[in-house]
Amino acid sequence: MTLKVTVVVGNPKPKSRTLKVAETLVEHLLAPGSYEIEVIDLADHTDEIFAWPSEGMAALNARVAESDLAVFASPTYKATYTGLLKAFLDRYPANGLQGVTAIPVLTGASLQHSMGSTVNLAPLLVELGAAVPGRGFYFVSTEMDNLDELVQEAAAEYIGNLSRMAALAAHTRPA
Repeated sequence: MTLKVTVVVGNPKPKSRTLKVAETLVEHLLAPGSYEIEVIDLADHTDEIFAWPSEGMAALNARVAESDLAVFASPTYKATYTGLLKAFLDRYPANGLQGVTAIPVLTGASLQHSMGSTVNLAPLLVELGAAVPGRGFYFVSTEMDNLDELVQEAAAEYIGNLSRMAALAAHTRPA
């Protein structure tokens, strides 16, 4: 089975470092060849993100909702994620991400807001019905030279959490 993975990036700047961090996390988390990845760089959709309704945005939302894994990444703005990402997530109804495993990722200039991905973005993803397998990942953008090492540490934590959840799931009653 090939996993469907989507990376959603709420950085107003296209092809950002935030996108690189999110893609690198997926690469360290999943076995090569086991997934197909789609990147939704919201900077490419600023002309329609606030248009209601929008067939294009509805299609993007649907593709994310059909994912096995979705990584939601944003630079830190005012101690939280960007309005661009919030506008995208606001399009989902209650439980609109049901069945999706979601990882919240924030990047920032310092560790000052390092809890933002856990206390701000993760609860929103859970409210939308996604399963979040641990605390959010926060990456200090001045550490790009250590990207692989730092992302590997985060991936190892998610892998451990997902493995424990899978072991527990093997013993649950059928739904």
